Amino acid sequence: MSPLSVLLTLAAYFVILFTVSYLAGRKADNAGFFTGNRRSSWPVVAFAMIGASISGVTYVSVPGMVKDSGFGYLQMVLGFIAGQFIIAFVLTPLFYRLNLVSVYEYLESRFGRASYRTGAWFFFLSKMLGAAVRLMLVCITLQLLVFGPCGLPFVLNAALTVALVWLYTWRGGVKSLIWTDSLKTLCLIVSVVLCIGYMASGLGLTLDGAAEAVMSSELSRIFFFDDPNNRQYFFKQFLAGVFTTIAMNGLDQDMMQRNLSCRNSRESQKNLLTSAVLQFFVILLFLMLGVLLYLFAESRGIRVEKSDELFPLIATGGYLPIVVGILFIVGLTASAYSAAGSALTALTTSFTVDILGIKGKTEAEVARLRRRVHAGMAVLMGIVIVAINLLNNTSVINAVYTLASYTYGPILGLFAFGIFCRRRVRDRYIPLVALASPALCYVLQRNSEAWFGGYQFSYELLIFNALFTCLGLWMVSLPRKNV
Repeated sequence: MSPLSVLLTLAAYFVILFTVSYLAGRKADNAGFFTGNRRSSWPVVAFAMIGASISGVTYVSVPGMVKDSGFGYLQMVLGFIAGQFIIAFVLTPLFYRLNLVSVYEYLESRFGRASYRTGAWFFFLSKMLGAAVRLMLVCITLQLLVFGPCGLPFVLNAALTVALVWLYTWRGGVKSLIWTDSLKTLCLIVSVVLCIGYMASGLGLTLDGAAEAVMSSELSRIFFFDDPNNRQYFFKQFLAGVFTTIAMNGLDQDMMQRNLSCRNSRESQKNLLTSAVLQFFVILLFLMLGVLLYLFAESRGIRVEKSDELFPLIATGGYLPIVVGILFIVGLTASAYSAAGSALTALTTSFTVDILGIKGKTEAEVARLRRRVHAGMAVLMGIVIVAINLLNNTSVINAVYTLASYTYGPILGLFAFGIFCRRRVRDRYIPLVALASPALCYVLQRNSEAWFGGYQFSYELLIFNALFTCLGLWMVSLPRKNV
């Protein structure tokens, strides 16, 4: 595709996106920005959550990862479904009962101010890094397709990309995101289904023939039970999926802002369970597309150095009709910008409510503060994208989950200890515990092969991080009767 055709595709999508965002958020107040006024319809939220859980990372990295791990990612997705059940029946009723704007307000009521700030700062670090990594992927693609051929620097690319995200989220917040995420979901599903059809046609296969080719390929293996030391071992992936989704969905202000926008906890539970099951089938479509992409690359003698470059290279390289390239750009743009927009909204909410505080402020004062924070978060996200791009040397999806293993572990540990243990914790020591746990995990990961007979930690490191946090909290706690 030429840079002009890419820009025209982006322009058409953003006209629709800004229209939807404006119509949904034109009357939003602070409550609309933070919680959507708790009036969202659960079927709409469930449909939107499919797109919300699928970022540009999924769109590009999941098809490429089948070469190294087959369909093994579905083991983790099964864990996602189990984790969603825990979120639905443990966390959601608790958060609705407490009528929280930010989920980290729970930590203040359970432990104290230091715990509250610790959870908020770890979320800030987690979400900022994760969102920057995800948005960096679309910036890299745009650099290859538009900015690079035009001789424009990556810094300008990142600045314009973040500016667009800021523009369509500055007014409506969550109230807009529900509808823009619904648009994203529609674009993603249509894009991947049509791309599968065009890939099958490019290989000279019918849809039935394409399905048979996928199932007979050695890349379609799902379950790995044979070697516990393998990063793809089933129980590693499944348990990592369970705890990752609890941490990155249930204890993440970004994702829970949407869930808490439903009218009540029962409707939020319906949303969570429906979106979890539908997400499985959408991920399956991406993996099937990945197999077809590799079969196509092999048949045409196309060499791909990085797995993340597979889909962009074939879709936009002139190997297939131009409509495939257009579908790719629409799908990538929908997934990446929507994910970044929701992250920017959540970062603004958490920083405004949890770190700066809004108690005692008027509606007008909160609105002014929120807008300043929103702009500041956008600038910081742009800076982080440029910095990570200079340092990144791994698969983007691997980078996202590796970061999550370190940064979400203390949050998961704090909530788990608070909900399931009645002991009172010396609040002033909690920041030290939260910092020590990731440090111990780093030491454990670096030495695991030498200490445990070749065992390699995968994303299950998140579980150990949370356990270290719980152990540390126990060590600085007192029985309830002694406080």
